[in-house]
Amino acid sequence: MRTSIIAVSAACLLVAGTAAISRPLPQAEPVLSAAVEASTRSPANVARDQYRHPAETLAFFGVKPTDSVVEIWPGGGWYTEILAPYLAAGGKLTIVAPPGRPSDGIAAKLDKDAATYGKVARANFPTALGGTGVAPGTADAVLTFRNVHNWRMGYLHADKTDYSAAAFREIYAMLKPGGVLGIEDHRLPESADGAREKTSGYIKVSTVRALAEAAGFKFAGSSEVNANPKDTKDWPEGVWTLPPSYALGDKDREKYAAIGESDRMTLKFVKPAK
Repeated sequence: MRTSIIAVSAACLLVAGTAAISRPLPQAEPVLSAAVEASTRSPANVARDQYRHPAETLAFFGVKPTDSVVEIWPGGGWYTEILAPYLAAGGKLTIVAPPGRPSDGIAAKLDKDAATYGKVARANFPTALGGTGVAPGTADAVLTFRNVHNWRMGYLHADKTDYSAAAFREIYAMLKPGGVLGIEDHRLPESADGAREKTSGYIKVSTVRALAEAAGFKFAGSSEVNANPKDTKDWPEGVWTLPPSYALGDKDREKYAAIGESDRMTLKFVKPAK
């Protein structure tokens, strides 16, 4: 059933097109700009701003400093370093990780500097893998950066089962009516073999839209702020060939460094208001 829903939705998308729904980027407000420019950010993370455009991306998603925000799978905390101080005074940040992986590498840094980062809550996701999730109807925004492809590939699931549909349903439940889901991920061409979504780290926009819309979300717009036309998406080790992973080590490293990080979709969805 899940495959049928995705296939039908994808076909509709290809007929309707998406170009007309792309939105111009709003300007980042001063509090957000200050969080991006803060001296507390890791220099290694700041070096990636040229590829990830955090101020523009968060402004596009419409995240406000008074919001209750859930960041799904923060990993090393690249975005958490920005979101935590941005929300510390008037909002709330909850970082969620799979059971047994307590917010990966960012947790200790947050705990050591509460004056900068505030009190950041913790939860688990997806709860199908265990743990305690985010309470339903409590989030103004849910953000996830380069993770939908992992759910599609069955990452961390014992038998590699695709749990992306269940993940989107759980995200839908945790949002308040009118809440926003912001997604950035590695973009696979629509003409590519769909089987590559299970191996390459890239995923189609139509797949992400179909998953979100099947869960009940309404598509609110897209941005090309994180696009990279140099990325041909045909690398020997998938997206991990490119920086920052450099899966091939020093082999052709200068070539891949010149290409930069992957070509990425930046999509915004909204949970309809009751």
